[in-house]
Amino acid sequence: MTTAEIAVPASPRALPTVLRRLPFTTAVTVVMIVAGIATGAFWRAAEDQPWYPWVAYGVPSLVEGRWWTLFSGPFFAVVPLFYVAMTGSFVLLVGYSEWRIGTRLAAAAAVIGQLVGILAALGFLLAVRGIGWEWADRTAGLLDVGFSAGSLAAVAVTSATLRPPWRLRLRLALGLYVLASAVYLGTLADLEHLVSVGIALAVGPRIVRARLGIPRPGRPSRREWRLLAVFLLVLMAAGSVLAFALPGDGPLGATGDDETSWIDVVITLVFTALLVNGLRKGHRVAWRWAVGLSGLNLFLGVLVLVVVIIAATLDGDVQIDAPGMFVADRLAWTVLFVLLVVGRRAWRVPSRRKRKATGGVTDRDTAVALLERNGGGSVSWMATWPDNQWFVTPDGAACVAWQPHAGVAVGLGDPIGPSPGSALTEFGRRSETAGLVACLFSASDAMARQAREHGWLTAQVAEDTLIDLPDLEFRGKAWQDVRSALNKAGKQGITFRLVTLAEEKYSVVSQVREISEQWVGEKGLPEMGFTLGGVDEALDPHVKVGIAQDAEGVIHGVTSWMPVYAEDGVVRGRTLDVMRRREGGFRPVVEFMIASACLAFREDGATVVSLSGAPLARTDGDGDTAALDRMLDTLGARLEPLYGFRSLHAFKAKFQPRYEPMHLVYRDEADLPRIGIALTRAYLPESSTRDLLRLARAT
Repeated sequence: MTTAEIAVPASPRALPTVLRRLPFTTAVTVVMIVAGIATGAFWRAAEDQPWYPWVAYGVPSLVEGRWWTLFSGPFFAVVPLFYVAMTGSFVLLVGYSEWRIGTRLAAAAAVIGQLVGILAALGFLLAVRGIGWEWADRTAGLLDVGFSAGSLAAVAVTSATLRPPWRLRLRLALGLYVLASAVYLGTLADLEHLVSVGIALAVGPRIVRARLGIPRPGRPSRREWRLLAVFLLVLMAAGSVLAFALPGDGPLGATGDDETSWIDVVITLVFTALLVNGLRKGHRVAWRWAVGLSGLNLFLGVLVLVVVIIAATLDGDVQIDAPGMFVADRLAWTVLFVLLVVGRRAWRVPSRRKRKATGGVTDRDTAVALLERNGGGSVSWMATWPDNQWFVTPDGAACVAWQPHAGVAVGLGDPIGPSPGSALTEFGRRSETAGLVACLFSASDAMARQAREHGWLTAQVAEDTLIDLPDLEFRGKAWQDVRSALNKAGKQGITFRLVTLAEEKYSVVSQVREISEQWVGEKGLPEMGFTLGGVDEALDPHVKVGIAQDAEGVIHGVTSWMPVYAEDGVVRGRTLDVMRRREGGFRPVVEFMIASACLAFREDGATVVSLSGAPLARTDGDGDTAALDRMLDTLGARLEPLYGFRSLHAFKAKFQPRYEPMHLVYRDEADLPRIGIALTRAYLPESSTRDLLRLARAT
């Protein structure tokens, strides 16, 4: 479920558009407000008014023939404060449902869900009252109002329209809420919610799939198995907290225990949190602990049952107390045990000591050889940088350069090899096996298309700026700044040299380092990494370095150019990496160096030059920007005041480049917050928490 799927138009005409799209939600909300004002229920508790029994539904109303309460009760709240929750939840849940599945289907789901939930709950209470069940007798005498059962039913039906894993997440959230409230609170409303949501989840998806043509979901994925196990553990933990904080007498008996202390609850929550975290990541150790714990509880339940049966057999007059919450807890542990055993293949991540990247980790030389053999894109040479790790497919034909940050395997650029789509799939599978979230950053447009075909999601994070060299001419008004830089350099005795920096004299290398350190010092933060190289990367013999130097040997600027390989191992182009200028030196030195380098590369037979994509920056085009991109734009915006990514992107426009999108490839929107943290760490690997706080305050 993405932000784009639930967003409403952000224009002056947004409200009329919403009202036209949501007539049922609007009409019911208006009636709720009018009814509250007309009866004074907005400022006086309705349950204290003499007319309350004539509008509220419940077993007494049903027995006394007040059938209309089924239709009047949904428009009132018990106390004034509840109007905020009732109208707010109705607008949010039913409004969302109406927006996604249409007015007729949403209205039917809400109205039928409300009626069925009430009638089924009241019918159940009528059937069991008077048999000595204290909770049933007490609840059968209560009255209730509100449209909450219908609201929950509507969103439960709508869950069928969501794609995995959001469909399961929404259903689990609904299940957690209605089950925990029904078992541990047990009010009449909680019983209605349990019935309406249960029926809606069982029947609603079939109706929605038939009406909207949605395909039937397949078998649960590994992630969904993990979510199910986490759901059950969270449900039991929530029950422990509710039983301690709100002890009462629910459907299964007393939910509180006088002998339980807050220390017991904290220990339970800490242990559950550790299990939840391990199961969520697919760790085998957590699975073993969970199986052992659930199996022990299952054995305890069976043992108690056997003891009870034996006692009843030996002494027919034995008094057996109601099992109450003991049975509920044993049932939950039994379901968890079965789920863990059936879905055991979802938990294969070994312990950290045993964790190995199946398929092989290679060295940098192998990555370089694969790149020279298969060719690559404008950022592919970054895959050979020593800070990376390298995942190689089992056949050895392809590799992915990646870095681990914040639990994320951040792949850099396109996979190198003849079948990048297959390599991406294998990389994702191996990352998941290692308990990591997989993504690719700065992937090409072609790679993004292949990734989408393999079921991944993409978001544009930058644009590559490319200059085609064969027809390059610095003519016309658009090239005025470049021609001016070339002319001024000639007049001031500034010359350009294209060198291999590792072969230069120490004095030259030391000046390059001095300029780079000066630039970093101005920013007040460590030099960035990941897709931004430094002097060490420029010292690679495969990299060409452009130097602007005056007659006295003073270097005014430096650029480094990474190779772009064709499939035959020939360098078909170059990509700009390091770009530094001396403070107080020749002002248009950057324009001069880039123009001179383009001319030199063309003479060497290169066909294209990439000025590289400024990280997290793009031009303002006419294309849609997905809502998912905004999270990554935030990182770019916060880095902008200190590193000038977007200013740099605008500067490169004076070289009249053509643009090609660069993408983030990822699996799930829910991974984006963690990927955002990982990218921050990737670009600022040496930054302290204080540095990051300064970065956050920069905007």
